[in-house]
Amino acid sequence: MNEKFIEEAAEHFKALLKEQIERQERMEKAAVKTDFNSIPKLTIGLIDGDGIGPVIMAVAEKLLNELLKDDIASGKAELKKIEGLTIENRLALNKAVPDDVLAEIKKCDVLLKGPTTTPKGGSMESANVCLRRELDLYANVRPVSIPEKGIDWCFFRENTEGEYTLGSRGIELSDKLSMDFKVTTDAGTRRIARAAFDYARANGKTNVSIVTKANIMKKTDGMFSRIAHEVGESYPEITADDYYIDIMCANLVNEDIRSKFQVFLLPNLYGDIITDEAAQIQGGVGTAGSANIGDRYAMFEAIHGSAPRKVERGEGAYANPESILKAAEMLLRHVGKADKAERLEKAIALCKKEGRVVMTGHADGATAAEFGEYILEKL
Repeated sequence: MNEKFIEEAAEHFKALLKEQIERQERMEKAAVKTDFNSIPKLTIGLIDGDGIGPVIMAVAEKLLNELLKDDIASGKAELKKIEGLTIENRLALNKAVPDDVLAEIKKCDVLLKGPTTTPKGGSMESANVCLRRELDLYANVRPVSIPEKGIDWCFFRENTEGEYTLGSRGIELSDKLSMDFKVTTDAGTRRIARAAFDYARANGKTNVSIVTKANIMKKTDGMFSRIAHEVGESYPEITADDYYIDIMCANLVNEDIRSKFQVFLLPNLYGDIITDEAAQIQGGVGTAGSANIGDRYAMFEAIHGSAPRKVERGEGAYANPESILKAAEMLLRHVGKADKAERLEKAIALCKKEGRVVMTGHADGATAAEFGEYILEKL
């Protein structure tokens, strides 16, 4: 039995290896970046998602309609609802992203997406992972800002490789062992590194922290660190330093040194974990937005999950929409509408400072809809 399993696993790995080599070769070809200024009609796809997703997305949709009302009226922009990316539909079809849904998504220029539920166990991968791969959204960008504590961080997480790209396609020998695979490519690492260093240069930052576990994952993380430093050599005004992920997680809660960090560059899994920690320091995962950016498409979302337990408790209506609104703000900046993004940012800040409508996430506070109306009033 073991010999048969080894042979089958070897064939499985051979197919995966061939697939990833072909992907690397595709990435080596120059990609054409979307010029949003040249698009006659900007199509923004809206995906509700699962759990609390429809609640918070309803707030975001109302505010986007207000902010973009002139562009919508003149035919320069469209808010397009994308149906079918629900856990029920995905389970029924056994597809992370159903084909018809993906086809509609690809008709959009950018997406604002509510959280989607990923089933535990089984073979169905995360809808997010699938979308990042299908749309080649290689840069996950998550800013965290706490001015009163001197914190102004921006995380650049590689979004299409690492443990996630083949995470649902490992091998398993019942009652004996399971193995998953981690992937790092030259082209994939170079493009996320350039994105991080370009951001640092454009925003006057002087330091990029490369975060890996290269002392243990010597092949994959070692390659990521090496290439990141090679890219950094083209940015002589920016210092690049190395940290291991475990000590960096500790450094983020070390008040004596954490304010010195500026831009972070990380492989996929580490970036996923540490950005939740950073968001918690900012005030909770409900306060942070997230951008998934590629050359052709971009997707913006809340960094938290679908909170099924909150829905089960009957508190779904009280979900904090701030994270998805931060994502909407990032979307507006990405498509060249910084003035509208600043209006939204200032309105949210004013509402939080004034405190007339307070969200607690529970029935003793305001609902998401009430908080949304408060922000709409300030706009």
